[in-house]
Amino acid sequence: MNSEIFLIVLPVFLVIGLGFSLKKTGLVNSEFLFNLNRLIYYIALPALLFYKIATANFFVSFNGPLLACLIVSVLIIFFISYGYGSFREYRPSVHGAFCQGAFRGNLAYVGLAIVYSAYGEEGFAVAGILLGFLVPLFNFLSVVALILPQRRDSYHMDTFFLVKQIVYNPLIVASFGGVLWSFLTLPLPLIVDRAFEIVTGMSLPLALIAIGASFSFRKLRGDLALAALSACLKIVILPALTGGILILIGVRGQELGIGVLLAGSPTATAAYIMAQQLKSDAELSGAIIMLSTLCSLATYTFALYLLQVLGI
Repeated sequence: MNSEIFLIVLPVFLVIGLGFSLKKTGLVNSEFLFNLNRLIYYIALPALLFYKIATANFFVSFNGPLLACLIVSVLIIFFISYGYGSFREYRPSVHGAFCQGAFRGNLAYVGLAIVYSAYGEEGFAVAGILLGFLVPLFNFLSVVALILPQRRDSYHMDTFFLVKQIVYNPLIVASFGGVLWSFLTLPLPLIVDRAFEIVTGMSLPLALIAIGASFSFRKLRGDLALAALSACLKIVILPALTGGILILIGVRGQELGIGVLLAGSPTATAAYIMAQQLKSDAELSGAIIMLSTLCSLATYTFALYLLQVLGI
């Protein structure tokens, strides 16, 4: 296997491993990790997304067919996983967690890091603009996946909660703000540009360290077979489906790679928080996140190898 593939994937997972080691040595404790996640979620990643998207050429970086294929493939997996849960008559809390884990990818923390490692600034700009449209979709589908199975238990959700999950999400706000800035071709003052350049340099490393520090084998509990099935749908079936659709419509090269890498990102850590908030099976969500993150090292490596071998 070409060493370049390992140079794309391994550095990302080594930084995740660093985060895990820091937690084990006590240099990162739970309180620090909580505040670190808040810093990343509310400041570092939104700044990175806004800056990279705002300074990109929207008309060059935006790829409509790629976005459409990602949305279609996510919706297909959503309906497959939800339908399978209905067919198996899973408990409402299990049903929702299983479905959410199968489609909600960790685009901001892992997906962007892998894309940046593989395709640099140009690929990052394309992926960042896609994030502005995909993150709201993930939030909406997650709420639907977690709430819909509980309708028979007379669970009622305030519409305001759903709106708040989308409107107040800093990643969504930053992505949309960057897209608008780029679309209008507004300039960034040099001082602001330099400040953003400094701040955004910490974003992806801190995000990867936080993922590693959050990793706990204690979360690998509950129905591991079910968790493995959901993780398989997320990091194997979804990227394969996305790649197949993209090839079918004639998308090749960097755009194909970006689509596959984003689709193949492991289940988002936000899935655990959302499951807790909406009275779903948070334990199952945690297991899906851990399994998909661990196994994505292998699936990312294989996906890049396959793309290289096929020359597409």
